[in-house]
Amino acid sequence: MMRWPNLLEASHAGSPVRTKRYPPLPSAVASLAAIMITIGASAERSTASTAEPATVDAAIVLAVDTSASIDPAQADFQREGHAAALRSSEVRAAIENGMTGCIVVTYVEWAGIGELNTVLPWTKLCNASDLDAAADVILRGGDNGFQRKGRGRTSLSFAIDISAFLLERSPEHAKRKVIDLSSNGTNNDGSPVAPRRQAALEKGYIINAIAIAPSESGIADDLPDYYRREVIGGPGSFVIAPHRIEDYATAMRRKLVLEIAGLMPHAFGCEAERHSIAVMPLPATADTICVQ
Repeated sequence: MMRWPNLLEASHAGSPVRTKRYPPLPSAVASLAAIMITIGASAERSTASTAEPATVDAAIVLAVDTSASIDPAQADFQREGHAAALRSSEVRAAIENGMTGCIVVTYVEWAGIGELNTVLPWTKLCNASDLDAAADVILRGGDNGFQRKGRGRTSLSFAIDISAFLLERSPEHAKRKVIDLSSNGTNNDGSPVAPRRQAALEKGYIINAIAIAPSESGIADDLPDYYRREVIGGPGSFVIAPHRIEDYATAMRRKLVLEIAGLMPHAFGCEAERHSIAVMPLPATADTICVQ
């Protein structure tokens, strides 16, 4: 069953996250329209209640793949990796050392077009207590890989579209707006990625990605390179690719530090073959580098 929650029900990680359920609609276009309407209505209520939103250093959509190709082990690494990253001292320091000392994030799960679940609505994070509460929500409500009924395809274009729509309706004013994709596959559902990517970039958003797997059998021999060429974009954008799934949490932590601090990937440059985390920026910025 598709779960289409109210994406802005709560403004803090400690608030209850409620899910609204809708009956299936006749087409993918109608499904996407229903989601957009739900988000838009929620955003209007949120912005109406806050006349002057506080400024934050970054607004980040954590958009996590829950398609059928994500097995329980990968689902656990995604859920637990995001939670561990939020609780890390490095991420907390990156937030506290920012100009405002705060960021705002939302954690959403996506699969094929129209398949969306919000685990953590837009939540302002300024201190260790905020980060712990957000991590708890993700651990409790995130996908575990065991509830796959009728889901199968992977729509990166839908993930970019819905993330961009969310960024437009962030309850805070952010200096940087980032779409943070986590996936193990190529786009095989919905519209092509290129026009959706371009639309997001024209709004000034940055698209980064973490490749859970090094390849997609029979489709992409080098999945991180596919993301580099087809998906990411914007100033300092990058793909981060753990060589082992066990390194996902470390990769996620480094990724968030770069995004929160607004650093270029080469600020952490080193020889990729000596370490387990490879970061690949756009060709115009640098060659393949890594994060220690």
